[in-house]
Amino acid sequence: MAFPSRLLNQGEEMILDLRPHWSFFALPAIVLVVALGVLLALSAAGWPEWLQVVAAVATLAALVRFVLRYARWASTNFVITSDRLIHRRGVIAKEGIEIPLERVNTVFFRQSVLERVLRCGDLVIESGGERGRQAFSDIPRPSLVQNEIYRQIEDNQQRMVSGRDRPSGGLSLVEQLERLDELCRRGVLTRAEFEAEKAQLLERM
Repeated sequence: MAFPSRLLNQGEEMILDLRPHWSFFALPAIVLVVALGVLLALSAAGWPEWLQVVAAVATLAALVRFVLRYARWASTNFVITSDRLIHRRGVIAKEGIEIPLERVNTVFFRQSVLERVLRCGDLVIESGGERGRQAFSDIPRPSLVQNEIYRQIEDNQQRMVSGRDRPSGGLSLVEQLERLDELCRRGVLTRAEFEAEKAQLLERM
């Protein structure tokens, strides 16, 4: 299912909504096809009934595993918005993580030889949050996703800086100082830039 747009903040734009690569459920699908083929072959060849029952149970187990795997795939989202990265998964019990773009420090990906052929891999994000490093598996075309994240980080920083450069729109001195402090904490402004902006505001008093 798609990531609900109602969970976006005001003014936030959805950039990418990804599900795990199809290889996520490829193995259960192969096992199901093989089990079904064996069951049909045993039935057509007239093998003992007990052996057909065993094959039928194995096929049912493979089907259940495939359905559960598919449900997990369908309920997993890796989302890039104009403000943050979001990872959510779960059908009944849900879990998720959000990383503001301004906290992202480094993004890199890992691919095995097979994953490179299939165009999927792991995406690792290092951030200034409490968890520090987060790894996300089965990401389709991870190099392109990496580039898009960096592009959105740059756009986000430009919006924040341009917002700082626009007229304050009647904000009080305290509100303007709080906004500058927030930009400094997010790393958009250096400490020297913060002090310079603060001094300019105080001079206008």
